[in-house]
Amino acid sequence: MQIKPRQHLLDIWRAAARHSFDDGKLVWGDTDGLSSVADAERLLCLLYPATEIPAFRLDQPDTTERDVLQALERAGSRLEIPPNLITALTQFMRTHTGPDDAPTFAGGPYFKTVDPDLELSYEQGKLGVVDSYSMSVTLCLATLGFLKVYENSTARPDVRRALGELREATNLRLTAAMVSLLRSFAVNVFDAESEQGRRLIQVIGQNRHSDRAVLQQFARRFRPLRATIIESLSRGIEVDESIRDESQLFECGWAWGVVKDAPKVTDLDTPVPGQPDGIADRLPYVYFTVVALDGIQDLFSERTLTLGLLDADQQKLAEALRLRWELSQQYWSAVARFGTERWPLEDLPWQTTGLRLESEYFSLTVAAILVHDLVRRRATDDDLTRTVSIMERLADRGRVTSRMTRNDPVVRLHDPGVLMPLAGSERSGSRLQWRMTDFSAQLLKRTVQLAELSRNIEAQDRLLRLAEQTFEHLWSRRIEDGHGAGLWDDVRAVFPDAKGVNRRLSWSVTERVTECLVAARNLYEQEPIRSPDLADLARDLLSEATHLFGREQLEASTGDDGSRARAMRSIENRLDHARGLVDDRPATAFALALPVLRELDTLAQARDAAAQEG
Repeated sequence: MQIKPRQHLLDIWRAAARHSFDDGKLVWGDTDGLSSVADAERLLCLLYPATEIPAFRLDQPDTTERDVLQALERAGSRLEIPPNLITALTQFMRTHTGPDDAPTFAGGPYFKTVDPDLELSYEQGKLGVVDSYSMSVTLCLATLGFLKVYENSTARPDVRRALGELREATNLRLTAAMVSLLRSFAVNVFDAESEQGRRLIQVIGQNRHSDRAVLQQFARRFRPLRATIIESLSRGIEVDESIRDESQLFECGWAWGVVKDAPKVTDLDTPVPGQPDGIADRLPYVYFTVVALDGIQDLFSERTLTLGLLDADQQKLAEALRLRWELSQQYWSAVARFGTERWPLEDLPWQTTGLRLESEYFSLTVAAILVHDLVRRRATDDDLTRTVSIMERLADRGRVTSRMTRNDPVVRLHDPGVLMPLAGSERSGSRLQWRMTDFSAQLLKRTVQLAELSRNIEAQDRLLRLAEQTFEHLWSRRIEDGHGAGLWDDVRAVFPDAKGVNRRLSWSVTERVTECLVAARNLYEQEPIRSPDLADLARDLLSEATHLFGREQLEASTGDDGSRARAMRSIENRLDHARGLVDDRPATAFALALPVLRELDTLAQARDAAAQEG
């Protein structure tokens, strides 16, 4: 199934507007409880494409396109949609603000108790989580960009007052989310003889070398990164002093929430309210690290920088987050590619060291960090090609591109999803866990990102085929009727013989698919990969065509009729056009040159025939 970003995004907008808007007002209340994550995901389904894709812009009503207005007709008319969005965003900000006027980042029903006999308490539902911090960064940046453009398009006093209120609340939430991400970063140092140490050695060594050899290689491989972390102690990174000992192992990344004893951020010009005490163990999770990386990279996007969306405090926080962003990418990318033979990431499925879990989902999250790192350093080498093979294997093992077998346990990867205990959550009462159901959407997102990065024709072709297969799988999982029609997620649609699989509205999966379509649009926007062989052939064709065209010009006379003169002008224009394309689009230049050569040959034959008759 071909990915058509514009058409499919309009389909999602039409379904989201039909489901969530009533006479221009956003209708809340179908997320089984107060969840800042689900509410942010719902809003981003509309706001993310509207701020990332020019054709979907809503912040300049005079330029809003007709098919966009038709898709969002439940949200209002051309002039009503922006104020209605401002009202919905203001409601979100107010809803997720505590009594102390501090933004809240409740995970709500996304938290699940480990003990099925125990219910999630109200206080536990209010706990903050990295998903909410990261999603809030993306939502707040999209909102600030929307407001900055829209304020020049309206003079209504009531709208401008609402706009100012929303901007103030959004800036406060953005700063609070960035502070929470800082306080959720963790560096975990542990002894090689500990249980976690032995598991890490087993994962990266793959039982191919002695523990001593793996430890020595780890010390050499991570010496520069260890030095950077030690140097960063003065820049706010909390880490045990034992990291200076090269016999100690370590991991870095994001815990599930604010870590226990994380210091409050106080060195800002404007104090940040709230900053509750953390309860999470100082244990990095690859899943929450990927989530944090996705949000943090939006702080450095071209749009954020061009519009100047960050104030002085936020710029300071962004630099601190960027340091942690780079450390995490470098660490997990190096772990994934550890050694000189088979990568640990190629040894599916990935085993987590701290929680002693293994799943294809964890392989996908580590691969996602590797993709982040490949994009960061614009890698086009063997690393990218090997990553393509990993994505293809994950799609096969996850039954995205292969059929389900009888009583296939892999179906649980999609529903109920992968459950992950949250270390330290027992300090709030019963231990909590987090459920991840977006394996297919994450696979599609990383595949499209790799395709955008790839400059190898064969590798990109494999990635595009995989992306189309994965998208077809996901598109088939839309809910067909009833509550949430046109949105996600109906796993039964692709696994009809699976037992115990449920259909449920998931803003998480819907938002991830929306992200994928925006990424696919960015992929199609870039120039196609240039083939050096075709470029050489195109140049040869154009060289011959230019020479023959010059010969025909010599033979042309004032006595020629007008049709020959028009044909010559047409040939000249097409040759100029083809020469302009040969460096960036050699295949197109090649295709344009062939009919020109045929036409020149026809003119030459006609001229020769006329000469013989004369």
